[in-house]
Parts: sequence; C-alpha cells; structure tokens
Amino acid sequence: MSINRPYKSTAELANSIAIFPLPGALLLPRGQMPLNIFESRYMSMIDDALKVHRLIGMVQPKDASNGGTHQFDIHNVGCVGRITQIAETGDGRYMLTLTGVARFRVAEELSVMTPYRQCRVEYDEFVADLVDRAGEDVVDRKNVVEALRRFAEMRHLHVDWKEIEGTHTEMLVNALSMISPFGVREKQALLEAKDLKTRAEVLVAITEMELARAGTTPSTLQ
Repeated sequence: MSINRPYKSTAELANSIAIFPLPGALLLPRGQMPLNIFESRYMSMIDDALKVHRLIGMVQPKDASNGGTHQFDIHNVGCVGRITQIAETGDGRYMLTLTGVARFRVAEELSVMTPYRQCRVEYDEFVADLVDRAGEDVVDRKNVVEALRRFAEMRHLHVDWKEIEGTHTEMLVNALSMISPFGVREKQALLEAKDLKTRAEVLVAITEMELARAGTTPSTLQ
C-alpha cells in the first residue's frame, strides 16, 4: 500500500513513539497489518497518533503469557507503522491498517502520563528499510517457494500459485513472515534478520523445523 507521506530518511521519523505490544504480531517495512482496536488505552493511543505523526510502534512482549498486562518486558526491536486506513465501527472500536515503515531499536521507555506506553527509539541500524525491494536479487526465491509448497501441503492450505508467481520477492518474503503461524521467538527472529536475504533464510529454516516436527520430509510430499 502506498502512503501519502513517504519517508526518504529515518530523520523524518519520530524518535518518541507510542508502542503497541502484541504477541505474535509481526510488522515489516511496507507490510500491511490490520488491527481491531477496542481497549480504551489503545483507542487513546490511536487518537493521539492521528493528531501528530500517525505512527505506532509494534513490539512483541518477551513473555506472551503477560500480553494482557500493562507492565511487562518487551523485545527491544520493533517496527514503526503509519496509520494508512481507519474506520469507526459505531460500537466503540477502530478498524485500522498499519503500513510498516522501518524497524527500530528501543533506547529507553519513557515515563509518561498517557494510558499507553511510549519509548524513545533509534533507527540507525535499519536505514535500508526505507529502500523499496532492497536485496531482492540475492534472495533464493526458489527455496522460499518450495518451503511454502511443502508447508501448504502439510497444512492442507490452498495457495494461489499464479498470484505467488506475480508477487515480487520482498513482498513475498515479508508477507509470508507476517502471516506465518509461528511463535513469538520465531517471529522476532524474522523481524531482527539483518536483511531480506537473511530473513528468507530464517523463514525457510523455521519452516523446515516445523516440517520436521510434523514428521514431514521433502520425499513424502513429492
């Protein structure tokens, strides 16, 4: 999804942002994440973001079992997203879409009066995130698609292979990473991968581990 305010430099991004801790929720640059917001503290967070920069930082709790509490440890790498679509439901909820912009590292959590948490973040490590389709040419796309094929067969999933064929590699790798049914640790590893090539390799490795746990090998699926 295109955004009305493309960012040419991380200097254009806010250094103090609200964070939304959500276990298993992975946002990546240029990826799109639908969110159903209903808690009052996060309704306030959205209202405040819309008044200024429209940016929200997605992070994962370190302990997913504490995902419903306010104070818990979070992973120190997340991804900032811009609110690109929003609708009021009429029953006290927001339905919105966040479009990923760039990853960040949490420098410190801020002491604030808002009902939601805020952090000072740094983007220096992730300036390449602003470059569309960076590193596609060195990704082993064939290996990614093969891992997807095997996983889809194991889970009896329908895949539109024609659509997959027409999807550019960055979108393919990031979309598969975001929608994958893996746990917090695996999602965090995908997020923290240094570049697209590494993320693709991590995605394939995690998928192969899942296949091995299920007792599925390439030969049984051919």
